[in-house]
Amino acid sequence: MTNKSAPPLKEHFTIIKHLIRWTIMTIPVAIAIGSVVAFFLWLLTAATHFRFDYKWLLFLLPLAGLLIHFIYQTIGKSSEKGNNLIIDQIHEEGAGVPRKMAPVILFTTVITHLFGGSAGREGTAVQIGGSIAAMFGKWFKLNGPDTRLILTAGIAAGFGAVFGTPVTGAIFAMEVLTIGRIKYDALLPALVAAVVGDITVGTWHVNHTQYHIALIPHTTGFISNYTHFDLLLLGKVIFASAIFGLASFLFAGMVHEIKSICLKLFKHNWMIPVFGGLVIIGLTFLNGKPDYLGLGVDAEYHGAVTIPSAFNAGGADTWSWLWKTVYTTVTLATGFKGGEVTPLFYIGATLGNTLSALLNAPVGLFAALGFIAVFAGATNTPLACTFMGIELFGGEHALLFAVACFTAYFFSGNSGIYSSQRIAVPKISDDDFPVDSSISDAAKRRGYMYQKLKKYRFKK
Repeated sequence: MTNKSAPPLKEHFTIIKHLIRWTIMTIPVAIAIGSVVAFFLWLLTAATHFRFDYKWLLFLLPLAGLLIHFIYQTIGKSSEKGNNLIIDQIHEEGAGVPRKMAPVILFTTVITHLFGGSAGREGTAVQIGGSIAAMFGKWFKLNGPDTRLILTAGIAAGFGAVFGTPVTGAIFAMEVLTIGRIKYDALLPALVAAVVGDITVGTWHVNHTQYHIALIPHTTGFISNYTHFDLLLLGKVIFASAIFGLASFLFAGMVHEIKSICLKLFKHNWMIPVFGGLVIIGLTFLNGKPDYLGLGVDAEYHGAVTIPSAFNAGGADTWSWLWKTVYTTVTLATGFKGGEVTPLFYIGATLGNTLSALLNAPVGLFAALGFIAVFAGATNTPLACTFMGIELFGGEHALLFAVACFTAYFFSGNSGIYSSQRIAVPKISDDDFPVDSSISDAAKRRGYMYQKLKKYRFKK
């Protein structure tokens, strides 16, 4: 008697054919993306250290912003939406991702960092990945659904390559598109692209920053005698993670609000980046040190507050996270280019450092939790960020990583740094959102309700 429930041989053959086809297509795409990302990382490091040597470059930041504005108003007009354009193209095919996106974002990001703008590198890597993937998609003559898969693979390759976290890159690319839904049909190309992209960067001898969590001593007490887990530490992690989520909410809200205010305040758009550059210069004079300029990974001088320094006691000031929030939101909202993720790492790590002192908790652990949790809340990717914690810091604290990322995810609300991200499943079940509305639409709905409440607030 034959087993009718067994899959037919034809189905297995189709699966193998699908796997081989996408592996063959994805590998050259990922190699190209990894090579460009390696070049970008090398340029970024060179630009950062050049600025360290020539501190007067900061005073040219307003002119640099004007140059970036001019570039995007001329040759880069079709690429202006950045990451949101790629997300839109995956959700709903349109005009496509332009080839010029990769060189334009690479050049303008290096300009931003060369003159002291506070930005990251993830946005650039993702746009490089999306642009190159779209170019290969046209060469391969892919149809609409396959183009969406190759774009998702491009996101995975760019993200995995720029941070040295291939598993995170693959999951991020599938998770970031829609809140509450993971795009599993892109699993194979995303994973292959992220792994190959990361290997390619390593082949070019471009190294990533290494982080370390100091050994946490085992606590003794009444509760710990009955369980192998430190419940007091877990409580502290949950409390801190709620604050990490609120920090994510603050960051996303400030970027959108500053951008909106500037559009209303200035009659000519070219004035916005000039204003942003002047504000950054003023802030640097106000706090008296350059710690919050640029990427925040390398130290400009001994004792500077950086992401690595936040993993040690005394490695961050109490308000370092807030300073970096202000610097970065002003930089990005006024038209400078780069990304949000590395500044979010900085904000999370320094906030974790501050909270560890207040809660009498392990500094390295809480810096690591803030590192991934603030990112999780701002991008709505708690699963990817949990894996990032494991890839960067090891699997010993995997449970705490998950608790931190998912708690921050909920406390960040239906907000995020990617306005084109769809909301398939709201974080709170009684939220009244249309199916697959975007974060931008959600913000408009909140804005409308806010205006209605404001209208009737003072009525008697």
